[in-house]
Amino acid sequence: MEQVSGIVQQDLWKNITAEQRIVLPMKDAEVFYMPQLLQQHEASQLFTTLRDSLGWRQDRIRIFGKETAIPRLQAWYGDRNAVYTYSGLQMVPLPWTEALLKIKKQCENVCQCQFNAVLANLYRDGSDSMGWHSDDEPELGANPVIASVSLGQSRDFDFRHKQTHEKYRVALEHGSLLVMAGDTQQYWQHGISKRKAALGERINLTFRRIYTCGNKA
Repeated sequence: MEQVSGIVQQDLWKNITAEQRIVLPMKDAEVFYMPQLLQQHEASQLFTTLRDSLGWRQDRIRIFGKETAIPRLQAWYGDRNAVYTYSGLQMVPLPWTEALLKIKKQCENVCQCQFNAVLANLYRDGSDSMGWHSDDEPELGANPVIASVSLGQSRDFDFRHKQTHEKYRVALEHGSLLVMAGDTQQYWQHGISKRKAALGERINLTFRRIYTCGNKA
């Protein structure tokens, strides 16, 4: 049984049935998709609450030495010490909201692990996107578990293998949950491409565990 960020990997799926999840056929990865973590009315209510209440901002990051505006809005929430850095941007968490804590608990129940932070992204239309990347920053530890909740407009989520360049795509639907674990971040990148078609707003919540110095269990 493989250890993943302090939990036993096989325990990730014990609270959900085979009928509730889809295991993506990706080598060197452990990824599963639940089309309906939330009922439609719950997902719609949560979308409205988060869109209207979170501290959205458009940060600037450094890519290949050049500073550029992130093509979406984002917000970082979590425990007080859950500071996260990527692409030269240090993110200090805002305090948890009641709505975020509620959905965090649902994700923890499914994944059988504890999260202490969440990155919220607001895609305003089809021109907002996320470039190819892996969630492999040191603060995430080895083989991190990432629980990704989607609300609003369905968007294609693309995977690309770092060595073979094999690709895989899944449409992330309103109220769904995608979980990445095991070696996924080591071997795969993921991203969301721009779309010319008129698309509605989408909120994505990626729950994760941030490890501070001396806390790598």
